[in-house]
Amino acid sequence: MTERDWYDDSDYEDAVERAERMTRIGWRAIAGLTGLLGITVIAAVVVFLAGAVILVHAVAANQ
Repeated sequence: MTERDWYDDSDYEDAVERAERMTRIGWRAIAGLTGLLGITVIAAVVVFLAGAVILVHAVAANQ
């Protein structure tokens, strides 16, 4: 007979732990990428608004 008993669930428990760990890593990656995307959008809006303000001042100075 084998070394393990018929009620040994260690393989199952290991698989569950690995799945939970990978789920946590996946959610962290999603959160990180979402944060980076948010920062990128905010930076793009700031650059756009700065360009618009500069353009408005340039047009106003020429009149």
